[in-house]
Amino acid sequence: MPSYVRSGSVPHKRHIQFRRPDGGLYAEELFSTKGFESVYSLLYHLRPPTATLDVKPWSRPPVLLLPNEPLRNRHFKTGRIAGGGDAIESRAVVLGNDDILISVARAQRPMEYFYRNTGGDELLFVHRGHGEIVTQFGTLAYRENDYVVLPTGTTYRVLPSVETSFMVHESSGTVKIPRRYRNEFGQLEEHAPYYERDFRTPILGEPVEEQGEYEVRVTNRGRHAVYVVQNHPCDVVGWDGYCYPYAFNLEEFAPITGKLHQPPPAHSTFEAPGAAFCAFVPRLFDYHPLAIPVPYNHSSVDCDEVLYYVSGNFMSRRGVEAGSITLHAAGAPHGPQPGAVESSLGKASTDEVAVMVDTFKPLLLGQAALDCEDPEYYRSWIEAPAPLGA
Repeated sequence: MPSYVRSGSVPHKRHIQFRRPDGGLYAEELFSTKGFESVYSLLYHLRPPTATLDVKPWSRPPVLLLPNEPLRNRHFKTGRIAGGGDAIESRAVVLGNDDILISVARAQRPMEYFYRNTGGDELLFVHRGHGEIVTQFGTLAYRENDYVVLPTGTTYRVLPSVETSFMVHESSGTVKIPRRYRNEFGQLEEHAPYYERDFRTPILGEPVEEQGEYEVRVTNRGRHAVYVVQNHPCDVVGWDGYCYPYAFNLEEFAPITGKLHQPPPAHSTFEAPGAAFCAFVPRLFDYHPLAIPVPYNHSSVDCDEVLYYVSGNFMSRRGVEAGSITLHAAGAPHGPQPGAVESSLGKASTDEVAVMVDTFKPLLLGQAALDCEDPEYYRSWIEAPAPLGA
């Protein structure tokens, strides 16, 4: 997490009596993602969060994934996937493996229930739209080009102000800031492309005092249930700690540039078990007089590379559009398409915005991806035969 945060009213010591104005005790909750051995927060509720009136089945459709066979580079035009529903119902799984599920979602209406993923952290990228995510920690406003990190176990509702398009990463573990950006005390170092003040935390409002029947849909790695709870999840009067949702906008990302082309790790944003995340934002190009601005050809033999195109001019690649996802499979060489290198020479900067995730286990394909695939993408590097001396 970026840093320690304290919000609302908390007692001067943890695990001691903390009383409401009517004399009753506030209910303390330890919110932790790895037992008692990792980052955690302490939340103080008006009433215990454990009061469950009913537990019912949630017949959520299973996630079906198919191998990338024959093994090849692929392109999915996800803007063609039908939207509809709320931020959870509209999720369409595109790619996945044991470490991560990658979906797109088009939220057209607010969630009428709460949702809790207890199988791992979620990392949302907001492509278009704005609104609010209401959690037990408070309300987190989101806007275009935001990353939103939701620690596992966060109870939340997404309330879009306008239709919102998300790219959703469901991790099997913790989404965190790369270790090389942090010093031994956890503070971001001077060479990091962002700073603690760039991260936005939830705004805690007045606690919701009402009791009733509140629906919380819970998922845990393929297991699902609907909890009906008596006390409103947002009855928190205060909390403090290191584990909480937060947002970060790509406007605040300060790209690392150099004399020659910088490889993807220079653009890292987050990491998670089996996955590394990067962001490509408007930036100056390399300043060597003979520099080639576009990426060189490469074959990532130990990972699958997923790029989500957001906006701007994607100068190394033709045929993609906003919302396109390319999958460059481990062992399948890729790079700039024919003509892209020559046309890039002399360019001083780029206005492209894209986000990337590399996975170190092979990715499988969701049906939604196959339904919007450009089947000829792997042929997009073919050029007309010509003698080398021509």
